[in-house]
Amino acid sequence: MISAFLAGGINSVAGGGTLVTFPSLIALGLPSIAANATSTVAIWPGSLGSMWGFRREIREINPRFLLLAIPSVIGGLVGALLLRRTPAALFDHLVPFLILFATVLFSVQAPIQRRLQTTPHHEGKRSTTWVLCATLAQFMVGIYGGYFGAGMSIMMLTVLAFMGMEDILKMSALTSFLGFCTNGVASILFAVSHMVVWVYVLAMMFAALFGGYAAAGIARRIGRVAVRRFVISVGFTIAVALFIKMH
Repeated sequence: MISAFLAGGINSVAGGGTLVTFPSLIALGLPSIAANATSTVAIWPGSLGSMWGFRREIREINPRFLLLAIPSVIGGLVGALLLRRTPAALFDHLVPFLILFATVLFSVQAPIQRRLQTTPHHEGKRSTTWVLCATLAQFMVGIYGGYFGAGMSIMMLTVLAFMGMEDILKMSALTSFLGFCTNGVASILFAVSHMVVWVYVLAMMFAALFGGYAAAGIARRIGRVAVRRFVISVGFTIAVALFIKMH
């Protein structure tokens, strides 16, 4: 219950809640694939709670950013199919590198935006080619999210930053929505494929739901700078934890 509550909160702000629930389920004796699928289904409602908590920011988001739900859903389905059909060993070795890369990108987003002369107060003003590349990147993030998902929100935040979004609260809100879409389609596939251990799911679902909602309110109160620093800190922490786990 506690691990799911923390996971819902972490996912709503920066991602990585899987690193709380996944090891907990492994410790309870579940095989790694079953633990991964069960964890995804259990913490999925955390995104719904976070979306409700960020409802004000979601209403203010440029509608065209919401179209990123399409590559998110398709990518999530592809990733979930890969998890069902292929061994995870190789991808497990790539995970910490992907998270570290995404976190570094997010941490240097501000100077890069200045270099590219991003116009303030006009979120999303990018060329068509730039937007298409970012959409493809979101599709790849969706694949990763459907496959394992730890740190997926860090990668989504990076994609949104390079699409021109600057408000960290709106970015976190949109990330919650896209994560809900990605994990939703993955959860459905895991459920119909009998990969989920349901005895653990219900209690963890409610805890993740309240954790996501609570974190949204905390993020709004502590301010944008603090949330950005927290996002970067969590990203590096996740990467280090996974590097340690590898070795």
